[in-house]
Amino acid sequence: MESSLHKQLKELYADKGAEVEQKLGRYRIDVVCDDELIEIQHGSLAAIRDKVADLTTKHRVLVVKPLIICKRLVKLKSQGGRIVERRLSPKRGSILDLFDELVYFTSVFPHPNLTLEVPLVDIEEWRYPGHGRRRYRRQNDHVVDDQKLTKLHEIRRFQTRRDLLSLIPSNLPDPFHTGHLAEAMNVSRSKAQQIAYCLRKTAALDDCGKQVNARLYRRAA
Repeated sequence: MESSLHKQLKELYADKGAEVEQKLGRYRIDVVCDDELIEIQHGSLAAIRDKVADLTTKHRVLVVKPLIICKRLVKLKSQGGRIVERRLSPKRGSILDLFDELVYFTSVFPHPNLTLEVPLVDIEEWRYPGHGRRRYRRQNDHVVDDQKLTKLHEIRRFQTRRDLLSLIPSNLPDPFHTGHLAEAMNVSRSKAQQIAYCLRKTAALDDCGKQVNARLYRRAA
């Protein structure tokens, strides 16, 4: 079932005269605006990778990938029941979560016919207790009933490898390794390795060999 978040984003991108839920060959497109196809993907970008690769051969495609910055959890007593608790999730998101998705999307992005827009949003997630078949159900088992957009912070737009490079500091050593990147961005070494991998696969970084066991990179010309 379509979530409220998906509907709200679809309404945001469906300008006057746009068509929604249009059939195009074997695909269904969320929004068709002039000659641009708009796909809103709250789930993994891997799920639409082949679809986008196919569509971009003949069409301009805009992929909208929301990232959740802050989530308020709304717990229901049961499906359709009363609210028993509201609380903020301790987990906070950031634009760097985009690299979790790009790991599976580097074979598609960048492309001359593809634009990636990333709304940074706050949401409410409505959930109720799950009733799985496990003999011993975990206390935190739940079913997500809906997700609702409560705040749009900003929308980041990516079309080229240069746009991706804007997410890393400009004052890194030349060349640099992922240790430098982790320290400069205040992230874990594994996260820095993920970022470097995505930037290398999208040709935003050049591989410059190794320093001992650390792979070296510099910004692509």
